[in-house]
Amino acid sequence: MDVSGTIDAILSQKSGEVYSISPDSTVLDAVQLMADKNVGALIVVENEQVVGLISERDYTRKVTLHGKRSRETPVREIMSSNLTVIHPQESVENCLRMMTEKRIRHLPVLKDNRVCAVISIGDLVKHVISCQSAALEHLESYITGGYR
Repeated sequence: MDVSGTIDAILSQKSGEVYSISPDSTVLDAVQLMADKNVGALIVVENEQVVGLISERDYTRKVTLHGKRSRETPVREIMSSNLTVIHPQESVENCLRMMTEKRIRHLPVLKDNRVCAVISIGDLVKHVISCQSAALEHLESYITGGYR
């Protein structure tokens, strides 16, 4: 399987918007923002510093299953705080490996010590499929005599 390239290639296809929330916001506010922006995770920021990440998975496992109330529970109680972060020069292959080994679905991307994007497992899969499609088209063209 071709998983070449770096995160930079994926970033060029993304909008560049990073959605964040305060750790003191309610979980309901976080879920509403995720729904409004059609994203699966938000960066949690306090005093302009990244302190965590909250995802749909955090919500289902730490609120719903524990009987907490999303209107009353602050984000800080359920956010993931031990974050794995990457840089734009990181290889797609290494990111896929990290996400698989650590069973995570979102990676904050740091550039100049600031979060410039969040890469999801879906972003990586889409990139791999695109690379494979391009390789197949190249091979089909070669086989059918497109190159001489």
